[in-house]
Amino acid sequence: MRHGKTFNHLGRTATHRKSLLSNMATSLILHKRITTTTAKAKELRKYIEPLITKAKDDSTHSRRVVFSYLKSKESTSELFGAVAQKVADRPGGYTRILKLMNRKGDNAEMAIIELVDFNENLLKDTSTKTATKRTRRGKKTAAVETATEAATEENA
Repeated sequence: MRHGKTFNHLGRTATHRKSLLSNMATSLILHKRITTTTAKAKELRKYIEPLITKAKDDSTHSRRVVFSYLKSKESTSELFGAVAQKVADRPGGYTRILKLMNRKGDNAEMAIIELVDFNENLLKDTSTKTATKRTRRGKKTAAVETATEAATEENA
């Protein structure tokens, strides 16, 4: 019986799936964003989020556990360095999945999975927006504002 076994096998054997997720996690850590199928992205999220949480505690044991999953010195050092610093105050939800168009060859659903704190476009957009009050009439130009100010001064 298969009670409660809700694990996507991705059409692969256990060893192949383990290698696939390890390599994808390494690529995600090094490049901060990768494009893959939606099913693989969802499984990668389950795989990498606990590793990022473990990287917040920089101890020898944590490094060894993460290295046993990733099998890459470069990605382990990057995870415990730059990535751990950026996500230090975040309680979870380190990755974001953005769905794309279907792949042309086999119509597979494609997605981008990225680390949330490394998307510069979204980070700078939220910081540069200013609160402006918009009305249906539109904005006043500088010439109209100066003319109305001059008219009120003459009346006074």
